[in-house]
Order: sequence, then structure tokens, then C-alpha cells
Amino acid sequence: MLLQKKIIVVLPAYNAAKTLEQTYAEIPFDIVDEVVLVDDASRDDTVEVGRKIGIRHIIRHEKNTGYGGNQKSCYNKALELGGDIVIMLHPDYQYTPKLITSMANIIAQDLYPVVLASRILGRGALNGGMPLYKYVFNRFLTFSQNMLMRQKLSEYHTGYRAFSADVLRKIPYMQNSDDFVFDNQMLAQIFYAGFEIAEVTCPTKYFDEASSINFKRSVIYGLGVLRTSMQYRLQKWGLAKYRYLG
Repeated sequence: MLLQKKIIVVLPAYNAAKTLEQTYAEIPFDIVDEVVLVDDASRDDTVEVGRKIGIRHIIRHEKNTGYGGNQKSCYNKALELGGDIVIMLHPDYQYTPKLITSMANIIAQDLYPVVLASRILGRGALNGGMPLYKYVFNRFLTFSQNMLMRQKLSEYHTGYRAFSADVLRKIPYMQNSDDFVFDNQMLAQIFYAGFEIAEVTCPTKYFDEASSINFKRSVIYGLGVLRTSMQYRLQKWGLAKYRYLG
């Protein structure tokens, strides 16, 4: 616990057998109370590795539900376990678990209810090997999203996030897509509900075992991101109503 807050780390996994143990080993268990692993019908030994290293809460989807579907199971289980602070960490070791303490502390101190670990603050993304086209794509999408949503995030596309349980209970994340755009729909919901978001600088690593989506999926994702931001703006203007925004 941290300041009497129960902290749960959720790991949305897909074919993460090669990197799960390394990620788990760096989780700061001096403050983290529980770890939840959700395996989205992996084709490798992710679940077996999770059991071997001692993860108590493991959910295995018999059919692949997608990145968003995986997160829904993660957050549902974390709330069921009574988490006060829930931190999503990818088990592919692209993000360092060493930031968990800092991210959790921001929420535990009631400074912000949501914290994102940004690869763009500083030079973490390029120094960590992010492909140039992905960096440019990230910057373009983030600029467009900030304009449409009237916010000032350095990036909307990090997969390393911390939430207070209050935020998770108040946003209708179960209404979101099961695909990659889930992340951006969730941020739109958070802003629409009036919550503020903090960011911390995060180093990142790009290597063969780190998860990534191909160019075609990146384009589909980008279009979904822009659509989400436009829907947010239209609902703010009172010109449309979207169920997932509440």
C-alpha cells in the first residue's frame, strides 16, 4: 500500500512469455499489493510463465478479444479486488516498471486522478528506438487531438497509465471498442467527465519482443483516434451524442 491506498498492477498480455518475467521482476512490491495478468488467448506460454513466477490472479481469454477487450477484463478484476489505484503496465518490457511508485504517489497524494507515462516528454521515444514514422505519426495525432479536445497532453498513445478507482468507476469504459482505439476513447471519457491528467517522462525500449502494430493497423488506429476526438468535440458542442462518452 501507499498512503493507505491499495495498489494493483494490471498486465494486459498477448504472447508475452519472453518478457513477462523480466517485467514482473521490476515491479516495486514494497507498495504494490496485487498483480493481475489477463492473457488474451496467447499462442505461447504466457499463462504458464505467469503461474511459475507466482502471479496469483490470472485470467485467460479462450478467444482473443482484442487490446481493448483485454483491458476491460483487467480493470473489472482490479475493481473487484478493491484496488484504490490501478496501474496498467504492458508486460512486453517496453516501459520500465520502476515508474510505478512515482505514478502511484501522484494519485495517492490526491494531486491528479490519472497519470500517463509519456514517451514524448524529453527524448525517450527516439532514444529508445521508436521508428521515425511512428514518432511523426504520434506527433501529428497528438497535435490534432489536443486541438480538437482542447487539451495539452504530450501524447495520447502511451500504454502505461495509472488511474484512481474513482475514475474507473465513473467512466463507462465497457462501452468502448475492443480494439486499440480503446485507449483514446478512455482518455476522451476521462476528459469529458471533468478529470485532469498528469504526465511523467518515461524511457522506452523498442526491440523484437516488444509489442507493436504494423503500418496498416497503425493507419486504422490513427483514423479511429481522429474520429474519437471529433466525436468528443461534437458532443461538447451539443451537436451529437455518443453512448460511450456518457
